[in-house]
Amino acid sequence: MSLAIFDLDNTLIADDSDYLWGQFLVDQGIVDKAYYEEANAKFYSDYKQGDLDISMFLHFSLKPLADNTPDELYRWRNQFIETIIRPLLLKPAQQLIDKHRKRGDTLMVITATNRFVTEPIVKLYGIELLLATTPDFVDGRYTGTFTGIPCFQEGKVKLLEEWLEQSSETLANSWFYSDSHNDLPLLKRVDNPVAVDADEKLSAYAKAANWPMISLRTSDCPKQHFQK
Repeated sequence: MSLAIFDLDNTLIADDSDYLWGQFLVDQGIVDKAYYEEANAKFYSDYKQGDLDISMFLHFSLKPLADNTPDELYRWRNQFIETIIRPLLLKPAQQLIDKHRKRGDTLMVITATNRFVTEPIVKLYGIELLLATTPDFVDGRYTGTFTGIPCFQEGKVKLLEEWLEQSSETLANSWFYSDSHNDLPLLKRVDNPVAVDADEKLSAYAKAANWPMISLRTSDCPKQHFQK
């Protein structure tokens, strides 16, 4: 039995849930269209380039949580999941998850996208363990800030290390599947790093390091890298 870790956006789903949630808020008229759409696109571009200021982005992306009531937010989130996210679920991703589950591996998702957005998405794949940036929630309202360490780049490693200290799991024969060069710090820490539909920078690194490179956008789960 091993720890099998998955990135979420553009790995287990065929797009970026953080960016899409922002666009959903724009389309629903919940946030100012001109400002929010431009800023959301700029932050997403910075992320893809590896230049994202995570603190500035979280200040931006978590503000709508503070500006609206939890009941409104949960209702919008349900609509977002059903109309935007479900069509992006990937059958080969579920097949890969199920292969690890049948082996008795511990399944976990680690994502930079905040827990409010990602928790219900992860549960669609039947995964309970989630490490994500956690929005602050006080006296029944979101505050617009976050608690702990942002789950991004080296922060993913730190949060995983904290979790490992409190669990019986180790990184022996561990797996991590990701599409993004932003996840190189964690990919380098596991025994079995796998590049999934990787961006240009991660593809180049994975080729040089002789890491497996797979796609979950095809009809069947890739088998060549997976040892039973």
